[in-house]
Amino acid sequence: MDEPSDRQNAVRLLACIVAGGKEPEPGKWDGDVVAILDGQARLQALDFWMRYPDYLANELLNAYEVNGSKAVFDTAKRIFDDREPDLRHLPMIRYHFGAFEPLDNALAILRAADLIRIKRSGQPGHIQRHLYLLTQQGLEAMDSLAHAAPELAWYKDRAQLVAEVAGEQGGKALKDRQYLQKEYAETDLSQPIRSISERVMNRLRVLESEGKA
Repeated sequence: MDEPSDRQNAVRLLACIVAGGKEPEPGKWDGDVVAILDGQARLQALDFWMRYPDYLANELLNAYEVNGSKAVFDTAKRIFDDREPDLRHLPMIRYHFGAFEPLDNALAILRAADLIRIKRSGQPGHIQRHLYLLTQQGLEAMDSLAHAAPELAWYKDRAQLVAEVAGEQGGKALKDRQYLQKEYAETDLSQPIRSISERVMNRLRVLESEGKA
């Protein structure tokens, strides 16, 4: 897949914030803030599963083997039937704390349109925490984009699936889950994180052949 533009990155991150945020505490923020995503690490971890459909499918298979949901298995299989690991793969670089992508340009687009606001704690150069505040305008923008074209609706739907896989876990816990994959953990620093497509595809085939799906 070609290198995405900042606007494409902005849409993807907005979808992650919409799906992965929590309802704000009453009275703590401006009245038009409708959700808060806590932590840059959580946002990066959600973005990773958006960009690596093979890793997301593997998580779905993990869930399937626990809950036996045929719908969950079918969703994982559809990811491969639609060739997403080839067509929608967007590499991320492995740094010391896992997958990382500079977010500033894409987030600046969202901030300029007041679709999100960002609150930081700490000192310049030593930021300890990022809070991503979704505005009502940002929520409506995501809905409008999703209605505008199927390609844009994919971002909203996929981010919702990613958020369901992530659950309530924070960024560190999510990155720990991602590190459980050998290919992720053994990727050299400053290199693109390796795909697990072939292994996950084989896992799908085994589950089907054993009559477990």
